[in-house]
Amino acid sequence: MGILARSGYELTPRAEEAEVLVVNTCSFITPAQKESVDTILEMAEYKKFGAVRKLIVAGCLVERYREQILEQIPEVDAVVGTGEVERILDAVEGELRALPAQRPAFLYHDLTPRLLTTPRQTAYIKIAEGCDHPCTFCIIPQLRGGFRSRRFESVVREAENLGRAGVREVTLIGQDTTSYGEDLGLRDGLPLLLEGLAQVPELCWVRFLYCYPNQVTPRLLETIALYPKLVKYMDMPLQHASRRVLARMKRGSHGDAFLKLLERIRATVPGITLRTSFIVGFPGETQADLEELCTFVRAAEFDWMGVFCYSDVDNAKSFALDGKLDEEVIHERRNRLMAIQKKISTRKLKARVGQRLPALLEGPSKENEVVWEARLEGMAPEIDGKVYITDIEAPADSAAAQPGDMVTVEITESHAYDLVARVVEVLDASRRLEQRPTVQGSTPNPLRQIVTGAPLRILA
Repeated sequence: MGILARSGYELTPRAEEAEVLVVNTCSFITPAQKESVDTILEMAEYKKFGAVRKLIVAGCLVERYREQILEQIPEVDAVVGTGEVERILDAVEGELRALPAQRPAFLYHDLTPRLLTTPRQTAYIKIAEGCDHPCTFCIIPQLRGGFRSRRFESVVREAENLGRAGVREVTLIGQDTTSYGEDLGLRDGLPLLLEGLAQVPELCWVRFLYCYPNQVTPRLLETIALYPKLVKYMDMPLQHASRRVLARMKRGSHGDAFLKLLERIRATVPGITLRTSFIVGFPGETQADLEELCTFVRAAEFDWMGVFCYSDVDNAKSFALDGKLDEEVIHERRNRLMAIQKKISTRKLKARVGQRLPALLEGPSKENEVVWEARLEGMAPEIDGKVYITDIEAPADSAAAQPGDMVTVEITESHAYDLVARVVEVLDASRRLEQRPTVQGSTPNPLRQIVTGAPLRILA
């Protein structure tokens, strides 16, 4: 989207207005793949009438089914894989049909034009791309290529640019953030990067997602504990607790080792919020394996937890494993695990009632514009619970609260995954900007034609 906007294209979310339709796809799990295909077919209908001249398919689905897309959906005019992002203009303006399949190697940097689609106060920064881990359920290495880190200076410059544009919180992402810098010869690369980002004056919060458990080092934990801007939050997908299931997943370790790791994390970073995710219904998972996982979840007491039903992918190594489970059984196991977590979350959030805590004010709720939303530092955007604001009681001599402000909230009510609160103080409204730049690192040229981007929600 950034490349298109820099080149003078006007973006629209309404397909009926567009001359060119771009569908960005996912192929990580079966439901995402189906959603991608359904969207392509839906957009193909627009070519039968109106202004639409071209349909382009981009993203992970192209890496898996490049030839099939072009052969079986004749309405598609071009495909752009995950390693070909910079060829989007060729696809829009030229006659590009398809490029020879090759291992993805694209990696954006701070000068790559970027359209920020998140709310003005928060943004994601991808610090690495690809993965080298051999997890049998995962095809990320095939879709995204081998692990490769962005340059340290490039990430810091992007964070500085975002801060000057009014962003208060950045979230670092990658398929494996804890490996950051290893391919560049950096020792303790992620802690070093976090230290650098903690020095960016305009930022209030810096968080990172997707820790690999065996790479959570003492240096990383000490760094998180040391700098106030580094939120006390860790997302560490464990995938299971049974030694046998983890071995079949090619991840190793076991529940007892994870409990010791969690104990060390909590001791080093007091008050830290912990999130994890699990896969249930993995081939060969027995009732005993499930009971072991349930026991572990009760003992671990995570603040947030996601549970995914195993999804068979034909070119994943787990596809060939025996012991496949019925879909109904898998969903029952997911529901059981989430019921355990719901009780834990309800109890933990209830203990927050009456506390006064710093929060990032996000603005009116999409569900109810009368109610505003905010997040505590232990709530990552989009994936965790929220704080619903029912009242704003800032002192008369302070600025009225606005989206993007850091505020103090008093928790008045709790639910299973969300909190209700009132604003009692506006902590910092000094960095408000009237307007945030549309495109990072560039100024759009005069408009030439309309392009629509249709990104999908991805659970991975």
